[in-house]
Amino acid sequence: MSLLEGVRVLDLTRLLPGPFCTMLLADYGAEVIKVEQPGIGDYGRAVEPLIQGYSARHLTINRNKKSMTLDLKHEKGKAVFRKLAREADVIVESFRPGVMKKLGLSYDEIREINPGIVYCSITGYGQDGPYRNLPGHDINYIGFSGILGLIGLKDGEPVVPGVQIADIGGGSLMALAGILMALFYKQRTGKGQYVDVSMLDGALSWIAGYASGYFIDGQVPKRGTLRLSGKYAWYDVYPTKDGKALAVGASEKKFWRRFCELLGKEEWIELHMAGPEIQEQIRQELRQIFRTKDQAEWLKLLMEEETCVGPVYELDEVFSDPQVLARNMVIETNHPVLGVLKQVGFPLKFSEAEGAVRRPAPELGEHTREILTSLGLTADEIEELAAENVI
Repeated sequence: MSLLEGVRVLDLTRLLPGPFCTMLLADYGAEVIKVEQPGIGDYGRAVEPLIQGYSARHLTINRNKKSMTLDLKHEKGKAVFRKLAREADVIVESFRPGVMKKLGLSYDEIREINPGIVYCSITGYGQDGPYRNLPGHDINYIGFSGILGLIGLKDGEPVVPGVQIADIGGGSLMALAGILMALFYKQRTGKGQYVDVSMLDGALSWIAGYASGYFIDGQVPKRGTLRLSGKYAWYDVYPTKDGKALAVGASEKKFWRRFCELLGKEEWIELHMAGPEIQEQIRQELRQIFRTKDQAEWLKLLMEEETCVGPVYELDEVFSDPQVLARNMVIETNHPVLGVLKQVGFPLKFSEAEGAVRRPAPELGEHTREILTSLGLTADEIEELAAENVI
């Protein structure tokens, strides 16, 4: 039995934060119905790279879902949505604050017909506050949260991360946690509730450690001088002879000791927590040392020892790594048009259940008629909705 079997989710989200959250729900057994705008659908369907017209990212983060088209501005579309909502456990939406209320489909209105509904809104800044109606993207949220200001080299400019920290870490995963907590509460009390997810709030929670220090001593942490970002030579990236790189994370004294021994630099052992001038000297010498051999040679020497040294991979190397493969983080899926596709696997492992791909990402509106029929609509009623462009 799947972990979330029997849980029905109505997914009104687009692009990345919401769909990634509902992908995880779907991967572990929830029935996720993707409700999309007729003729347009999720904008993520057009995100490059494309393969025969299909977005590669969309194919992954919308696997295991059903798709129906529905015009939520049309009164008949709203009526259909309310029928769906009566039977749903979860609604996830990512419109700007107030949009669902304007449509007459807000949490307060839906809970009148389904008191047990768990209704999650994912927005940039949350449902209240002076920024609530501002548009934004990941770079804006990590900018406001202080994360972007912490990324980069000392005396250098902030560096934009290569993955969406606020979208996924502050949005998708916070929404997933909130939904599951609310479902657990519902299981105990029978009551649903509203889950307000702000990607800024979620991203801000990531810097709790730095914030705690600032609240105590008032010192503003500076990029390139942090304990795990520039302060010490034992936590850094070092280029190798072949143009690749090593990630060195020998933060504990025992790991640093073994690291120094293997490099023949026992004199560095007691300099583990030395000041900035000594750290810079060690760092520069390490850069020279690591450039004398290829990455593979250094990994053979250091990785199997307790040094916390590993490779800096390019993406093609990630998916041939034996640990990644052993954990089934590369899976093969079947698509009716594209054939066999590789995708990233399931990040959560359970003793009694596992994730699975039961269906590929749906075509736009692929399951509209199936879902409407399950609601009791006749073929004539469905054709009438189609003729009026409600579906």
